[in-house]
Amino acid sequence: MCHNYAKHFLLSIGFIAIGFSSLAQNSNRENAPYSRYGLGELRNGNNTVLKGMGNISSAYSNGFNVNTDNPASYAGLRLVTYEAGGEGSTRTIIANNESVGTGTATLSHLTIGIPIGKRGGMALGLRPFTRVYYRMNDSINLDGLGPALKVYSGDGSTNYAFIGGAYSFGDFSIGANFGYLFGTVRNSVILQKQYDTVNAYNSDFSRYTKVGGLYYKVGAQYNTKLNEKLRLRIGGTVALSQSLNAWQDNFGLLWRASGAGTITDTAINESEVKGKVQLPLTYSFGAQLAGNDQWMVGLDYAASQWSQFRHFGDLTDSVDNSFKIGLGGEFTPDATSLYRYLSRVTYRLGFYYGKDFVTLRNTDVNFFAVTAGASLPFRRSTDRVHFALEIGRRGTESNGLVRENFFRFHLGISLNDRWFIKRKYD
Repeated sequence: MCHNYAKHFLLSIGFIAIGFSSLAQNSNRENAPYSRYGLGELRNGNNTVLKGMGNISSAYSNGFNVNTDNPASYAGLRLVTYEAGGEGSTRTIIANNESVGTGTATLSHLTIGIPIGKRGGMALGLRPFTRVYYRMNDSINLDGLGPALKVYSGDGSTNYAFIGGAYSFGDFSIGANFGYLFGTVRNSVILQKQYDTVNAYNSDFSRYTKVGGLYYKVGAQYNTKLNEKLRLRIGGTVALSQSLNAWQDNFGLLWRASGAGTITDTAINESEVKGKVQLPLTYSFGAQLAGNDQWMVGLDYAASQWSQFRHFGDLTDSVDNSFKIGLGGEFTPDATSLYRYLSRVTYRLGFYYGKDFVTLRNTDVNFFAVTAGASLPFRRSTDRVHFALEIGRRGTESNGLVRENFFRFHLGISLNDRWFIKRKYD
């Protein structure tokens, strides 16, 4: 029995280590112009099941899947569950009647869920928080310099490593996630003259921001039976406005070509400037109606007070409060069917709409998507392979902004196991 415990422990540690390695190697090469703002484009670290039905996570709980978006759901875990998922995405960026395609593939979540007795549960894992990658060129004409090219570029990411727990009191459960949010983001602006007709320098100003700090989120759920066939679950989460420690490196490099080669000069060199990054209050609530473990429909609302966001004490005028509404559901024709495999498959549909935290030129950046997915069972076990699709749009071409048409494919797996079961011998 001790051998089995050691095997499970080593498997768990290896599972997490793979996740850290995968996120560290993520290239984030999908050009996302709006990731220039805040700490970058917010990533969805939910499991593939939730992504297939509009991300309705506030009231979702399942004994064989881990919903890390609402930690109160851990109290409903029935088996030890390993979950991992990856994401492949493409987007078409449209601006000034021109379009360009871009894409990437990366790890999307990594989680271990563990039931504790009949009323408790815990989870630990790693999920992405934001990512940054953008490159935009702007042709300008400056007095005394002439035609020049202004290049905006950036890259990096932030991630969240966490552990959480939950406990139920009858039909009511509460839970919390505690963890460390960390990462590094680079933002650069390059100004380069087009012709060497004037004796002027090109410039490259770059800012590297490294963040790291504790971050927590709490949640609650209430589950009740309406009648013999229907049950209702409601849930909500909140993450208060929290400060992260931050360190900033600022570099300014000037250069120009001459007969003797390239002349360079360092205009700015500031290292390890300490400060704070203030994250906004975020909250959500939702409800789900289910019938006899065959179908479920739900509605979710989430919002963030991004007007509270501060970067080294500065208020960024390009961010504003955001919200998202999700609607979705799932259907399993016959989970106990012995001979019809497709009847044991769970099918999902969903939709979400919202307003992004980025606001530019007095114009909101809205988004929407249609989602679909399915869970494919392994023989008679509770293990599943999950996939989900998202097809949507973000932004607008109004007032000189950028519109993005995106397609995302998610692939995940959940493996269930039993721990701490005493062996019986005849």
